[in-house]
Amino acid sequence: MSKTDNFVFWGLYSVAWLIFVGLSIEAGGLLVNFFFSLYNPEFIQNLYQKLDLIDMYQNSKLAFFGIYSFILIIAVLKAGLFYAVIKLMHKMDLSKPFNTFVAKQILQISYYTLSIGFLSYIARQIVKSLHHHGFVPNNLNQFWADSQAFILMGGVVYIIAIIFKKGIALQTENDLTV
Repeated sequence: MSKTDNFVFWGLYSVAWLIFVGLSIEAGGLLVNFFFSLYNPEFIQNLYQKLDLIDMYQNSKLAFFGIYSFILIIAVLKAGLFYAVIKLMHKMDLSKPFNTFVAKQILQISYYTLSIGFLSYIARQIVKSLHHHGFVPNNLNQFWADSQAFILMGGVVYIIAIIFKKGIALQTENDLTV
């Protein structure tokens, strides 16, 4: 592998770590926001993203807990996705990238990505229906605006994982016949 490829790989590895740390901070901030909205709602204006759903909590606790669950689960899944990417990049041997660990990690990344996309799409549809009842503020769209992109990306990564799996099977078969 050339020096340029190695430099780009480690640069992308560093970027993946930065994104993972940022998404972990976001998930933690949203979790703190959730607990403050339950126990000390007047303090929410000073917190992360100022996600104030107190009116929803007072109108419908079921809608409040449902929407916040979607927000928290999606945030944790995004952090988990980048942790899986970091684990893949850390343990992957670039001189022999076709092995079972890489195939499993790519498949896991596709599952994370598809889960984020489908949950985001479901949450967006639920928020649309709750919006007709006046429960939902307008600032929630930021948490699931990219659902179609995640579904498409998850499908592409899943196809790549299947190709990797088939390539490993062919490589193993080829190694056994030689």
